[in-house]
Amino acid sequence: SGEYVHQTPAALYKNQGELAKMECSHSTSTYNVILWYKQSNDRELVLLGYMTAKTAFPEAGFDIEGDASAGGTSTLTIKQLTPNSSAVYYSQLIHVDSPDTVPQ
Repeated sequence: SGEYVHQTPAALYKNQGELAKMECSHSTSTYNVILWYKQSNDRELVLLGYMTAKTAFPEAGFDIEGDASAGGTSTLTIKQLTPNSSAVYYSQLIHVDSPDTVPQ
């Protein structure tokens, strides 16, 4: 099939107060939305924002930019790292027929 989803880097070590960036890219032309989550020790997934094509909807404290379409790269920026930032971060790919129907 040759389709892929890549998230980089695999691990990131930064100091408090710095900013951190991570990227997600994919090759599936029917998928047009990338969602970003973090998972802390309590196992709960927290939505950090999402991107439809080239429009981003980040939560406070985060920036999302780039392109969620196939061949593009969506970049999540954590603006200021805190002890609470230490977590596993996930990007998820979904297909939405009409991107303006993504739940808030």
